[in-house]
Amino acid sequence: MAPLRGAKRRKRQPEKALPSPAPAGADWWDGFARRLAAGRFSNDCNNFESVFKMSRKTFDYLCSLISGDCTRKTQSFRNFRFGDTAVLGLEDQVAVALLRLTTGESLLSIGNRFGMNHSAISNITWKFIEALEERAVNHLRWPTPEEMASIKAKFEKIKGLPNCCGAIDTTHILMCSSAQPNSNIWLDGENRNSMVLQAIVDADMRFRDVVSGWPGSLDDSCILRTSGFYRLCEKGARLDGQMELPGEPAGSAVVREYILGDSSYPLLPWLMTPYQENGLSPAKAEFNKRHAATIMVVQGALAKLKERWQVLKGELWRPDKHRLPRIIYVCCLLTNILIDLEDAARGGMPPSHNHDDGYRQQLSGVADEGAAPQRDLLCQYVSMIGSNLPA
Repeated sequence: MAPLRGAKRRKRQPEKALPSPAPAGADWWDGFARRLAAGRFSNDCNNFESVFKMSRKTFDYLCSLISGDCTRKTQSFRNFRFGDTAVLGLEDQVAVALLRLTTGESLLSIGNRFGMNHSAISNITWKFIEALEERAVNHLRWPTPEEMASIKAKFEKIKGLPNCCGAIDTTHILMCSSAQPNSNIWLDGENRNSMVLQAIVDADMRFRDVVSGWPGSLDDSCILRTSGFYRLCEKGARLDGQMELPGEPAGSAVVREYILGDSSYPLLPWLMTPYQENGLSPAKAEFNKRHAATIMVVQGALAKLKERWQVLKGELWRPDKHRLPRIIYVCCLLTNILIDLEDAARGGMPPSHNHDDGYRQQLSGVADEGAAPQRDLLCQYVSMIGSNLPA
């Protein structure tokens, strides 16, 4: 179509100059660190490990994991630009998503630091989460028989409990009440709106099974019984191996594989909880002591999870209850990746094992008839060879 008569010819706008390429040999981190400093992100933004709480080796591994997802989508990189119009590369997007998870700062706050819209920060973070869900699933799985043998040996080395395969506990992820239409469902026993994470970990504090998405109004026992892990154990598809306790006549003292749980859980053939009655005998008191010391691995793992991934700590503002379980899952995945890659930046046990501040201890009081004899066998075993066990 010809231009309209009398219309003014529009001047051609000059194309915006692309950001100058990085100097030869320059590292991606150098430029990103300058952006952090300009945005007053932290007092020590030149230290990679202090910013991301992981080594550069782990960061590069994460980039390699999701590189296919980021590059195969049309105009993936053009959709995200810093405030100075520079396009975010793969490392930039991974870094922005990690900052959201590690700092727990709001989307708006992080966006302001980089001159970006908060919706862009949300999209980048969600792309990262979706990619890890697909590409890193092998980092969170139930152990193979060979791995389980090593796990049992490590648990027994802690405080002498044989044939132990893991430890279980739950923690609450707080949410803003106005974000939930039916907030009473999410109101927990401490009058807070929360979502519950149930986790089973091994002796290295690696997550082996996680369940999230249930409202805080449900107790630990209820969440356990609704889990796929419970159904597998009940039908003998998991924790079905047996062990003869040493020092006893052949076949006279056989214990099933089990995990450890605190008093909020029922006593089951595959779930050993502490004795709860008053006036415990010395043998039962000793069993409880060693049980409590061993179960600290899961308490430490949950405390470390919230300490490292601050997005899970404190009250989340307007969380999507459908997306939040996936955010929790990816934080567990990332924790396992740090362990699997032997990342020195992950640290050891946290200074405090209290991962649920302000929550009182739940008590179950339910015991399976077939579980009490197994716990008594373990108690007798610990008492019999107690002098040879780790103090």
